[in-house]
Amino acid sequence: MAHGHKSDEKVVYVGDSRVKKSGRIDGTPPDYTSFPGKSEAFIPNFLLKEWMVGCVVLVGFLVWVMAEAAPLGYPADPTNASFIPMPDWYFLFLYQFLKYPYVSQDYVLLGTIVIPAIMFGGLLLAPFLDTGKERRFYRRPIASSLMLLSIAACTYLTVVSWDHYQHQLEEKGIVPEHHERAEKVREALERGEERPNFLQTAEAPAMIEPEGPGFSIIESQCMGCHANDLNGASGPSLLGIGNELSKEEIADIIIHGKNNGAMPAFGDSLSEEEINQVAEWLAKQTQS
Repeated sequence: MAHGHKSDEKVVYVGDSRVKKSGRIDGTPPDYTSFPGKSEAFIPNFLLKEWMVGCVVLVGFLVWVMAEAAPLGYPADPTNASFIPMPDWYFLFLYQFLKYPYVSQDYVLLGTIVIPAIMFGGLLLAPFLDTGKERRFYRRPIASSLMLLSIAACTYLTVVSWDHYQHQLEEKGIVPEHHERAEKVREALERGEERPNFLQTAEAPAMIEPEGPGFSIIESQCMGCHANDLNGASGPSLLGIGNELSKEEIADIIIHGKNNGAMPAFGDSLSEEEINQVAEWLAKQTQS
């Protein structure tokens, strides 16, 4: 190459200008913001962003869980016939789905394994099946229609399941366990007392005359709601009921029931003598 600052000097370039530039030397992909309508590489660019968003969501979820504990129910009681089983909210749609005849009973494997496997398998395989370059949802009719149909179905089944559960609670006169606990906490705070600890259960008082003639009838008729020790399950505790009600009042509840059927009426299924035996035995259950 010539030296100096003369304008008429011949300039000789080093290297061959016919060799094309082959991308960035460090192998880093270019900034895709310079190419409108183009997508960026899934690995590592897009995947790294997904991981970062996932970490933020996970931290937020953990903070939420620590700040607001999940409501816990009472210990499971297999003798409680009035208990209404319910899954967590994110499985309500599947719980309602399994109530339909063609995915339950003789077809329960279809509803519990085959159809969920197809749904979740399709979700996992979506990145490999939907390889089109178009990103706008209205130009991807198949993928967009399946997505909207799935969202609508899950939303509908969840709403129907929760609505049916609320109707069952109202029909049977049942108050959810976490609502009972919240009400007890509110009442304790209003009285200026400490928040009750539901993990510590007081020792149940002993039964009076457990071999009495009325106990055998209670054992066969009442333990489904009042528990084996009669300390209460879905129904109230019967231990100490003699402090609150007289024999005549107890007999009237046995005959006619209470709370719109939450306590069923036994006037037609028990004889007068059996009702008197049960009422007399319960009236003796007092606490000092």
